[in-house]
Amino acid sequence: IVPFVRGRQKSRAAAAVIAECESLAARGVREVTLLGQNVNSYGLDASGDGTSFAQLLDAVAAVPGIERIRFTTSHPKDLSDAVIRRFADLPELCPSLHLPVQSGSDAILARMGRRYDTAGYLRLVAKLRRARPDIMLTTDLIVGFPSETEADFQATLALVREVGFESGFSFMYGDRPGTVSERMEPKIAPEVKSARLSELQTLLDEGLAAALAAQVGRRTSVLIAGPSRRDGPSGPSWRGRDPAGRIVNMVLPGNADATGTIVRARILEAKKHSLIGEAEAEHD
Repeated sequence: IVPFVRGRQKSRAAAAVIAECESLAARGVREVTLLGQNVNSYGLDASGDGTSFAQLLDAVAAVPGIERIRFTTSHPKDLSDAVIRRFADLPELCPSLHLPVQSGSDAILARMGRRYDTAGYLRLVAKLRRARPDIMLTTDLIVGFPSETEADFQATLALVREVGFESGFSFMYGDRPGTVSERMEPKIAPEVKSARLSELQTLLDEGLAAALAAQVGRRTSVLIAGPSRRDGPSGPSWRGRDPAGRIVNMVLPGNADATGTIVRARILEAKKHSLIGEAEAEHD
């Protein structure tokens, strides 16, 4: 449905993107997210100026003051080896990637017109983890696509377990006027879709809990975004994100506004959707 809603992709000129990043950096911004309908196909449309997405990442990383770069959303069919290499080569590129898979069934992927299969998707995951072993992977998943069998659904659960996604957005399929799938049969009963979604979300929740628990005791850097909604036991708490994008709440010494600072931290505790950390001295 995305092309119908947003229109076809049109790439901005690389110079315009870099100029905007330079302007943001001059105002104190330290992290930027490159956002597109499919960032991996940046530059490949008629509006492209010859700059590939990998080259755009290089240029943004070279902007003075920009310390963290993220991008979303990626389509597996266009994720190039050149972009994957940037996770190893660019320290500014954060170790996180949202890579929608939608289904773990090759039959369903073919009906969706996704132009990759599960084997190809898993090859991408392996390449990403070779390039950046600590990369955090998240995804999108749809259950109940027309003709999805129980075996198809179980294949999705198996893929989720194999990849070990840290989290994911999951949805029940619904007809959208004007799409090919609107005319596909057979439709899946609402109660079946609901049960499958619940089972999938339980599995994703388990993966998130395990991933957050694994961070306890580790040291990291946290870019402070602003005050936390709740105070810590010893004073006002601040909310930020580690390089992979996980939310970290922590108390900081002093009363100065910490927004926009990057602080070293040790993770003390894992909550349901976030982490609790403590600041560490620079010499520790």
